[in-house]
Amino acid sequence: MGIDSKRDKFLDLLEAPLARLAESFVELPPYTSPLDRPAEYDAMTTVLDEVAGRMGDNYPYFHPLYAGQMLKPPHPVARAAYALAMAINPNNHARDGGRASSQMEIEAVAEIARMFGFHEHLGHLTSGGTFANLEALWVAGQLAPGKRILAQEQAHYTHQRISSVLKLPFAKVASDRLGRMDLNALEDELKHGDVGTVVVTMGTTALGSVDPLPEILALRERYGFRVHLDAAYGGYFRLIADQLEEPARAAYRVMDQADSIVVDPHKHGLQPYGCGCVLFRDPAVGRFYKHDSPYTYFTSDELHLGEISLECSRAGASAVALWATQRLLPLTADGAFAQGLAAGHSAALELDRRLREDNAFESFFGRPELDIVVWRVRGGSVRSGSVEESSSRAQRIFDRAAELNLHLALVQLPDAMFASRSGAHSGALVTCLRSVLMKPEHADWLDAIWERLKTASKIVGGAETF
Repeated sequence: MGIDSKRDKFLDLLEAPLARLAESFVELPPYTSPLDRPAEYDAMTTVLDEVAGRMGDNYPYFHPLYAGQMLKPPHPVARAAYALAMAINPNNHARDGGRASSQMEIEAVAEIARMFGFHEHLGHLTSGGTFANLEALWVAGQLAPGKRILAQEQAHYTHQRISSVLKLPFAKVASDRLGRMDLNALEDELKHGDVGTVVVTMGTTALGSVDPLPEILALRERYGFRVHLDAAYGGYFRLIADQLEEPARAAYRVMDQADSIVVDPHKHGLQPYGCGCVLFRDPAVGRFYKHDSPYTYFTSDELHLGEISLECSRAGASAVALWATQRLLPLTADGAFAQGLAAGHSAALELDRRLREDNAFESFFGRPELDIVVWRVRGGSVRSGSVEESSSRAQRIFDRAAELNLHLALVQLPDAMFASRSGAHSGALVTCLRSVLMKPEHADWLDAIWERLKTASKIVGGAETF
């Protein structure tokens, strides 16, 4: 799925479909485009050569040695379908702007809804998870005006920002040592009686921790509030829930009881940026989207996507790419797509195992629930293992690993989240190393990743044997 000019067959993949697409419009009279004018064609090749040079100034996000942030290359069929759709450049605001791609979006979103167990739903694609979450909280605000939005400390920072944009009060709930929402702290907030929605994170960005959804649903029965699942990162793990450890497994099994769900196909879903998805369990919330515009589209009596979305213009190519990917790799528990998720999860567990057995590192208190691994670096000795020294060593290993073409990430976490053998914690934030092993290929490349990590650690200077 990467870049190799000698053997990448991506352009060959497009040749026949482009010819097939052109046949659909063969009855139109010919016209000239910039591609037909030699001077403009030559100018475009010059510009594109410059673009290629500029784009080389990037991390190799497509390669298995990139194991840092949540960056997963789109599947070749998604890239090709997106490029094919751009020959038309459909706009999925309405069927008039994207007749075929609108229908493909409806079908693709319905398959995602079925994956989560929604028998009925209202949903659509968005430009990304941020806007998808905004729509979910906007609907929540319409249903419970002025009531508070709650999310835990490790939830994505955009929830607080979105609540501010929507003029809804927001409060953070404490997280526990595993990075999950603390249930006692949540109930303390619920007792105030002014909570409209609780945001439940199905895979936190920093740690991959899964909030205790079954217990939160039980609290909903007592206190009455909406449950919104931010599954932008972790949603697709629903397909391999049986392979996860408790309590993550229990949380994924009851996702169908949430009021709304957000997932990002441009993360684990093998899609180009930007492609988010918002789903509502109750289709009746569509009433909040209704609008009456004198310049809208009138050639279809059917409900168009612009009537159930806050966004207007939306790339139909995103829907086409998603539809094609799910056509090739259906969202089933026994399919190749799910096997790819399982491979990344297994790679994360194996990396965590190696880290726990190595005296140079100290693992996060809990084992990986999904495919994120976090660890801190020990100091030069038991006595000098300060937060400052650990953070400095993490930064240096990060830099040295990059020189070896291993690209990791850095994250700051409370020192108390680590199971230190000394039992002493300063309460300060410590800079840690972090990997997201979300590519299926990471399982096969784990030895190469580990070798480079150990080499970088030795260059910086290892810890004493404990």
